[in-house]
Amino acid sequence: MKELEVKSMYTLTETLAAPLLSEVTYPWEALPKISSFILELGATLSEEEYEKRGENIWVARSAKVAPTASITGPAIIGKNAEVRHCAFIRGNALVGEGAVVGNSTELKNVILFNKVQVPHYNYVGDSILGYKAHMGAGSITSNVKSDKLLVKVHAPEGDIETGMKKFGAMIGDEVEVGCGSVLNPGTVIGKNSNIYPLSSVRGVVPADSIYKKQSEVAKKR
Repeated sequence: MKELEVKSMYTLTETLAAPLLSEVTYPWEALPKISSFILELGATLSEEEYEKRGENIWVARSAKVAPTASITGPAIIGKNAEVRHCAFIRGNALVGEGAVVGNSTELKNVILFNKVQVPHYNYVGDSILGYKAHMGAGSITSNVKSDKLLVKVHAPEGDIETGMKKFGAMIGDEVEVGCGSVLNPGTVIGKNSNIYPLSSVRGVVPADSIYKKQSEVAKKR
């Protein structure tokens, strides 16, 4: 299942979370460690480049944060990132350099690589978004199953037990998620793939694919 491994999905030079992600095989294994990692990393950040705001919140001095945004620590907002009007960052969030967190977007226990865009009415929880990944307006990660059972990754080779109740989506580099889509718990999307608008996605979408519906996933030409 090498296509699901961190090294297959992500460019680790494009995130401050590289030390954390390089310690695990599959990206979701990093989810329980995000909080402690941010606390350790935050304490090492340059005071010339980052300002500490409130308890365990580090904001790059070059970042733009709207006065109406709500940020709860531990959180790091990277250089040149933009956190827009009424964004709601609930803690355990590492927002990458040049990333955009849009109006009324909610984040919780996430890693956003550099230049990720979640710009309009998105919910992203217990998830990792790779370099330049983009979620269209209203698209969300669903992070808890309706039956409240532990999340499994439905891989082509068989189910992978994660042991986690909360697990949203692992989204590879440069993935485009169409407007109004729902990424169900345990979704994994390989790098450079596109998800059609209004999709309900579950399981694994291979890299370099176009997801039209559950039974129709085409390889990019």
